[in-house]
Amino acid sequence: MLAVFTPVDTTLKKSEPTDLSVLPEDAVWIDLMNPSPGEDHAVERLVGIAVPTREEMQEIEISSRLYIENGARYMTATLMCAADTESPRITPVTFILAGHRLVTVRYDSPKPFALVESKLARGTPPGANGETVLLELLDAVIDRCADILERAGADVDQVSHDIFEPDESMRTGHAKRYSEILIAIGRKGDLTSKVRESLVSIGRVVTFVTAEADGVKWSKDMRAQLKTMLRDVASLTDHASYLSNKITFVLDAMLGVVNLEQNNIIKLFSVMAVVLMPPTLIASVYGMNFKLMPELEWTHGYPMALLMMVFAAVLPYVFFKWKRWL
Repeated sequence: MLAVFTPVDTTLKKSEPTDLSVLPEDAVWIDLMNPSPGEDHAVERLVGIAVPTREEMQEIEISSRLYIENGARYMTATLMCAADTESPRITPVTFILAGHRLVTVRYDSPKPFALVESKLARGTPPGANGETVLLELLDAVIDRCADILERAGADVDQVSHDIFEPDESMRTGHAKRYSEILIAIGRKGDLTSKVRESLVSIGRVVTFVTAEADGVKWSKDMRAQLKTMLRDVASLTDHASYLSNKITFVLDAMLGVVNLEQNNIIKLFSVMAVVLMPPTLIASVYGMNFKLMPELEWTHGYPMALLMMVFAAVLPYVFFKWKRWL
């Protein structure tokens, strides 16, 4: 899908042209979402750049993500997608500054794009261009990462509370509860690592843009905004590292609680085995070989013995379920 944003009064108007041969010359931002070959060629003709392929965007070398070609600046960052779901993912997004026009290439829908699109539709600063849109996108991405880390931190605190200060009804061992906590810890660890990866890539992009801004004489406000972004990225990266360490600590604590619970259960089984050992020893020695055994004359002795066997098997199972060991 190809979306073109052109300035109208104090806003940027979005359009989705059907005739790719007549793209507007005054377009400030061209957004390529899962583009077709025809859309790639149309943008290349209008802007005079080479649109990178999906495989090229996924390369991890710095030289393949941040470079200048034919006067255009190519910057590829890794952004978060579906962070509010149980299956967050990361996706590469390429920002291309050619002249004063911005081209974005993506194959997913990071939330900051929708936020910036809505913001620019309400109003833009005078003389908005591709650099303005790029800074808005980078700022929205950083804010989004901060929101994700804040929510992840609150969730980790709740998990820590469930481990160290459980409710009275949950103080006894419960395998299902433990598995849910371990799954929650694993998900938060995965989310935090993805956010940190995204922040590292965004930090490289902001550093690259800052170096280029000094060369092309961007405005003082833009350079100040870039410096603020660099500080925000550095602080959020440190916070993500702290959160990763905290998740590791919570995971170790949870595994320690599980080990203690297992040790208590094994200890109980050992005590029960010791308690039953003397009767078992006596029965093994004598073998129940007595001359006078009234049960041998009972008419219903055999069915009663079968019922007692079933009861002896069911009773421990019910007891273990009641104690939440199963």
